[in-house]
Amino acid sequence: MRGPRFHGALMLSFATVAGAPTSAMSQARDAGQGLSDGMRDSWLTARAKIALFANPRVKGQRIDVETVNGTVMLRGTVDSAEVKAAAASVAEAINGVRGVKNDLRVAADGDRPASAISDENITGEVQTHFARDAQLRSVAVRTEGGVVILTGTVPNIAASARASERAHRVAGVRFVKNELTYDAPTRNRSGHTGQRSETGA
Repeated sequence: MRGPRFHGALMLSFATVAGAPTSAMSQARDAGQGLSDGMRDSWLTARAKIALFANPRVKGQRIDVETVNGTVMLRGTVDSAEVKAAAASVAEAINGVRGVKNDLRVAADGDRPASAISDENITGEVQTHFARDAQLRSVAVRTEGGVVILTGTVPNIAASARASERAHRVAGVRFVKNELTYDAPTRNRSGHTGQRSETGA
């Protein structure tokens, strides 16, 4: 039997709710437990991307995320030392992350974008990027004050993370609010990873 939908909006507040009651099943799911090491790293990378690009403190436009053996590695360019520290804090707060290697570079003033771009143009640019990806073509996009809001359904967390990442790289985007739903992976009795729907906060 399929369960309810698993919500893909992974804001920092979702990742760091202190003292909130959670079941052992929920904790295992959030840490990507039950997956192979490689798939767990991919799961953590996807969650880190979604959380980073949804966080208003992380204003850098060029953040690359990779996870190896549970350690999240951050590379790219951000606007300030405060943003660099905030990015590490967001990644560290994700359940299942063993450590963070923060190799982000702080941009010089000349590297920072200076011009404001209209919400309409941002929405159009994001939609253009999504149109090139079969898994993202049906994602609904709207922009409010530079904040891109994504709604709809995608096949998996990797597609959800890719949507956040591609939207965040569009010039003028302040941050991305990812409200996409997707199916969370589980293991079936044969040991293979399948898909099922679950509910998240």
